[in-house]
Amino acid sequence: MHPAIALFRKSLPIWMILVAGLMVAIAPLRAAQATEAHLLIEADSGKVLEAENATYPWYPASVTKLMTAYVTLTAVKQGRITLDTLFAVSPTAAAQSPSKMGFRPGTQVTVDNALKMMLVKSANDMAVVLAEGVGGSIDGFSAEMNATAQRLGMTQTSYVNPNGLPADGQITSARDLAILARAIIHDLPEYEYFMHIPSIRYGRRVTHNFNKLIGRFPGADGFKTGFICASGYNLVGSATQNGKRLIAVVLGASSGTMRAVRVAQMLERGFANNTLSWLRPALGTVDNLAPIAAAPPNLRDEMCGPKRKHPASDEDDDVVANSTATGNAVMSFLSTGVQPPTLRPVDMIAAAPAPSDPIVVYTGPTRTGAAIAAAAEADAARDAPPKAGKRSKTAHGKRDDNAAPEAKANEKLKNQVSVTINPNSTKPPANTKPAASKKPDAKRPGVRPASAKPKTAEGKSKP
Repeated sequence: MHPAIALFRKSLPIWMILVAGLMVAIAPLRAAQATEAHLLIEADSGKVLEAENATYPWYPASVTKLMTAYVTLTAVKQGRITLDTLFAVSPTAAAQSPSKMGFRPGTQVTVDNALKMMLVKSANDMAVVLAEGVGGSIDGFSAEMNATAQRLGMTQTSYVNPNGLPADGQITSARDLAILARAIIHDLPEYEYFMHIPSIRYGRRVTHNFNKLIGRFPGADGFKTGFICASGYNLVGSATQNGKRLIAVVLGASSGTMRAVRVAQMLERGFANNTLSWLRPALGTVDNLAPIAAAPPNLRDEMCGPKRKHPASDEDDDVVANSTATGNAVMSFLSTGVQPPTLRPVDMIAAAPAPSDPIVVYTGPTRTGAAIAAAAEADAARDAPPKAGKRSKTAHGKRDDNAAPEAKANEKLKNQVSVTINPNSTKPPANTKPAASKKPDAKRPGVRPASAKPKTAEGKSKP
């Protein structure tokens, strides 16, 4: 036998032992330092195509609202309520943190409109409205959420509230979220359209879905985003191409754009005709993934710490360059189904979404036809900021002459010095000269010339 072969055979067991030992040492280290979780499955079979930290416990943030929608729509399907049922905004709902619609207590909203606002705008107040309406209280609804999770086999999930705002007991995993997404598809097909609404219009405000896959990735048809500082940017997404539907979950991404890019990349790989796919090890089905016993990672420092350049929120706009060429390529892809060779997931997510008409949402009972437009106009008028405004001040307390004065005051003071005068007094204000002695600035009506500014006792201009 050749000496080199003999040496190799002699050293092989040592090499194998060293590699095996290194893998054993790295595995728990990776789990302990988990900062992202990924999972890709087939919607029909539940077959796992990709998995990384998929059974690691995680804070769900607003993807919690998928269970809120599932429980609510199950109640609709069972006949306990209808989509036209009116629920009132309680003081508890109105007090929720943003993102929210901001309706006053007592405002009534249909189940249909509340679901659309919750799933597109991720409105935390609407989640509480649905919870209190369906379950009687937040605690009662949370109990129903937990019972549903156990029935579906979501063994790593527990709920404390219906919107995913920070709570120690609010836990899930990528595995459990994929199970929930499959349940929505299989159990509630008639209501699944709620999961991929591109945008809504309330009054004059248009809100686009925070899920950047909608209208960008071909065949995208679900589901929900989520963010809190502890969880990072989460996304449960799905798409259907050529009759095949895939579900992808990303937890802990660094931005709203990155979570969408990650999901798009996984979906693209899953749809690709990979002739070597049989070489990949079988990962089983999503239900059979083994849970990891650990505490959820807390990503607060990475997501909301002093090193972050932009404020973190679920409305994150950290998008790579959006060029006209990229936008045109995406529109061509979406309309023809033919993918240009240079179109990457990152380009899809960077482009503007496909044009669509926002779905009108409104307060009050269900309306049809022209009554919907009338309700929207009423909401717009109620939501409009007051026309009257005060002059803004600079950081030093001086007037900002670039601020727009109140229209009526402008007309009244058009040909005189802009000085506040008591209408019941015939005396001019103290420390000022009569208005007639000064001419107004012709270029800026209603603004006193610099030489005519009255002085306070400290010598500063009055506000």
